Amino acid sequence: MSKFKTKFIYFFKLIFPATGIELIVFLFFLVCYGYLGSYIAIHYKIIFDNRIPWDAYFSFDNKSIVMSGGSFERHPFSYYFFNWIRELALLFSDGKMDGNFRFALAWMSNIAISLSVLQIFKYLKNIIGLPLILNLLLILFFGSFSTTLLLSFTPENFTYTLFLLALFHHYSAIKLKKEEKIPALALAFSGIAIGGITITNIAKIFIPVAFEKDVFKSWKKFGNAVFRTIFTVVCFVSIYLYRIDFKYKNIFNKTNEQYEKFSNVKSTPTWDMILSYFFGGNILFSNFIIRDKHNMQGFNYKGLVMDVYSSVVPYIFIGVLLVLIFWSYFKNFKNKLVQVIMISFLVDIVIHCIMKFGLHTSYIYGGHFVFVYPLLLGWLFYSYRQSPKILSLLTAVFCILFAYLVSNNYLRMTEFFWFMDKYY
Repeated sequence: MSKFKTKFIYFFKLIFPATGIELIVFLFFLVCYGYLGSYIAIHYKIIFDNRIPWDAYFSFDNKSIVMSGGSFERHPFSYYFFNWIRELALLFSDGKMDGNFRFALAWMSNIAISLSVLQIFKYLKNIIGLPLILNLLLILFFGSFSTTLLLSFTPENFTYTLFLLALFHHYSAIKLKKEEKIPALALAFSGIAIGGITITNIAKIFIPVAFEKDVFKSWKKFGNAVFRTIFTVVCFVSIYLYRIDFKYKNIFNKTNEQYEKFSNVKSTPTWDMILSYFFGGNILFSNFIIRDKHNMQGFNYKGLVMDVYSSVVPYIFIGVLLVLIFWSYFKNFKNKLVQVIMISFLVDIVIHCIMKFGLHTSYIYGGHFVFVYPLLLGWLFYSYRQSPKILSLLTAVFCILFAYLVSNNYLRMTEFFWFMDKYY
């Protein structure tokens, strides 16, 4: 019983604030995002409108996700998760899908994103060991990303995926730093939770296993790693097949349909979609376009989407940021924790940039990978902790990027509010 109690306390401290500064960080973002989401939920209908199943803003599928969890082939177990989310929101709103319902949905998103920011802060503080001022600057930078701003009030799969992936990276980093293995049950639970919300992300939970101590030097350790991997896959597949009544052919049919639908957009050059949408749109808002939409049942409405960047400055911003990210990777190439982060990022690069799945709307996929930016920047700062001149240069460049990010995203958010004022 005491062992179970110890594990429960450890799990609780892992997810929630465990120190005074962690509590301050969590409450700061909870209040900031909470004010933003509460205002939008109370004054506008854009978070949830029964008439609008998808694409009211930036291709998010708010109503569709809240009501069904999304398509089973991409989001196998989201149906069950969002049943709980919806019922909790309905409990708060006395069964009505009104302003109180939207308020509850926004606050659940707010809590998830605030906890995501907290996980990044914990990683920077406990795993990398950066000075407090750098930790705070990095999470303020991360907290100002377009992805974190939007997901802080958006009921979507990406909202909870961001939290789960940030939590798993922190947890696996703790295990790797202590040279411990990830237990089979923890790996299976992570696979079901993370892969259940978005199936492609299940590959990411196996990456840290490959970097456990001596896993390829000891047959016993290698066999144990293989067992844990197979155990996780079997658990996931079994539940998945049960979810779809063992009609496995539907998975391939639906997957092919989705790939054809979301991978054949040629209206914008591929290089521009990669920079403006995949690398850029998740961090730095680009220009907005208003489009006419309909719900296929006779109701017409306006949708807001992102365009490619129209100025050279955002491209410079993204270029400099990518230079810093890859600089960090090559500087810390022998660091297994950095390898875990970058390989995880590479999974998304392959899916969206090489396979081109959803590349034209890849700015909505930020919840799958956007947390790698503050982590890799943190490792870059750490690698030059003994070089004051380079560290000062990096800090100066980072502060310029931070200032531009905040000013740009603030301006774009005012345009977003103009859109809501006019149409919602």
